[in-house]
Order: sequence, then C-alpha cells, then structure tokens
Amino acid sequence: VWNHEADSERLFLAPSLALLEKAVAEGMSRFVFLSSTSVAAPRASADPNSKADEVRLGLWPHLRNVAGIENRMRECSESGCAMITLRAGLFVGKRYSLGLLPLLVPRLKTHLVPWVAGGKTGMPLVAGEDIGSAFALAATTPELTGYQGFNIIGPGVPTVREVITFLHENHDLPKPHFSVPFPVAYGFARGMEMLDPLVPWEPLVTRSIIHLLEETGATNERATAILGYQPKVPWQEAVATQMAEMEARQTRPMKMCKPLEP
Repeated sequence: VWNHEADSERLFLAPSLALLEKAVAEGMSRFVFLSSTSVAAPRASADPNSKADEVRLGLWPHLRNVAGIENRMRECSESGCAMITLRAGLFVGKRYSLGLLPLLVPRLKTHLVPWVAGGKTGMPLVAGEDIGSAFALAATTPELTGYQGFNIIGPGVPTVREVITFLHENHDLPKPHFSVPFPVAYGFARGMEMLDPLVPWEPLVTRSIIHLLEETGATNERATAILGYQPKVPWQEAVATQMAEMEARQTRPMKMCKPLEP
C-alpha cells in the first residue's frame, strides 16, 4: 500500500507480465486477472472497461502496476486469448489479514483521522466468497472474447460514513472529529510520506489510502448481465466477520507492506 516500488515491480509486475506472455504463446483460451475498482478512480471506475491513468497512479506504484497489467492485457486480447479483468471492491470478510479494515482500524483509534469529503463517497466492499464466485464465472462463462472488464462488489455499496458508523456502534471505534476535502487530504498525506524517512513508524495516512476513499461509482450491472454474478454476503456481515478475526489474531497494526513468507 505504501513504498516498496521496486519490490512491486520485481515480485508482481514482472512475473505477471511473464505469465501473461506465456499464456498467449501457449495458446491459452482465457486469462483472468484480479484488479481493483479503485484502479480507474475517481473519474472512470464506473465503466469496468475503462483505461486507468497510469500517470496519476504514480501516487501508488503498486496500483499503477495493476493498471499496467490491465493495459498489456488489452494489447494481448487480439491474440485470440480472452482477457478478463475482475475489478474487485475492497476486500473484507473471512481470513483477510490485509485490506482496508486492518489499515483503518488502528488509525481511527488515534482520533487523528478525519472524514474525507464528509464520508459521503461509496465504499464498495466485497467478501472473499463473492470474489471466488466471480472467478468461477469468469473462467466458465462461454463466448467471452477480446478484452472484458467487470466490476465485482458486494450486494450493496455503503458510504464511508456508514461503514465507520457501523464500526463505532458495534466495535466502539472513534468516529472522525472533523472533515477535510480531498485536495487537503492528499496534501496532508503527501506530507506524511515525506516525513517517513525521518521517523521510525509508518505514515499515519498515505495518498494510497486517500485514493481508496475516492468515489468509484462501481456497480455489478455488467457482471450480472454477462457473467450471471450474484453477490451473497452483505457488507455488515463481512465487516463483523473480519473484525472478530482481527480481535483474535491481529494484535498489532497491519504493515503497509506485508512481509514475504519464506
């Protein structure tokens, strides 16, 4: 989520592109890639076939690499191998030691995190079970050709304010005490990033976190019409499940770059 640009390029971008090229060379019929509803935010996320702005995503190098893979898939789609991108919402639910909640919860506890734009933007959460269903449909739905993008989110899209209010009412987390517009939030986050080399802890907030709060306008309409995707897990249930697991297993704040397992 923050920093580690070289690691993202070496461990994610390069092998993903190599796998993509190998799939095309071997005559595979379909390639399915997990992306993010935020990759084309804030202007073009509602259309899952939209092209992300890689220049703007310089603020978050790892998500810029996701966009780069999408764009290479567009180029490879003329090979005869169907290129399917699933732009999933923010991961939440069972067995997630990553995602928005592990980032958000410890920061809310500091009482220093503001609402951004009043918390009025949508937060397109999606549970792992629904992502799995989308993958199965993307792999098996017949007659998918060329490049196909799909937004994959849960059954409803709460606002940021609704999610944080749910956390406040059910898990006693503080609500933000004031609100700032997006330009101010990005400026403050950039300042936190610049201070990072001088302090022993990770930034309170980064531009990548602010980017996740941008409005996406994402819906399941295209995925439902073409893939038959029907999400099952309500966001409240997914949030409650993950919070219960975090209380039992995640006693320290999540690192913004997960350590590699041996």
